[in-house]
Amino acid sequence: MPLGNYVILKTDVPERMHFAGHRIEARTVTDNVTLKPKEVNVLVMTVDRLNGAAVAAQFSTMSESLYAQLEPYLKDWLYKNYEFIIVQRGHGYQTKYSVDIIPFKG
Repeated sequence: MPLGNYVILKTDVPERMHFAGHRIEARTVTDNVTLKPKEVNVLVMTVDRLNGAAVAAQFSTMSESLYAQLEPYLKDWLYKNYEFIIVQRGHGYQTKYSVDIIPFKG
């Protein structure tokens, strides 16, 4: 679901995205357990198509498990050849992601 120019995943709602670029950002967040600030790396993807429509948006994640599924496509911008259908399941520390990858037919 787009919120302004950000794609926000909702539990059990698939979002089909085509990515046009990416970067890794260092961000300071508050740790949920210690309540102290900590620095984390965030994968930020530029989204140019969302659910079949042209958009100018960003999708970001701190999830290591989601990053692990997307990481093989970051090299040489391979993600530009695919669309990614991402579904968030659960929430908090129990969050899991399913990712279906299909060829992009531009």
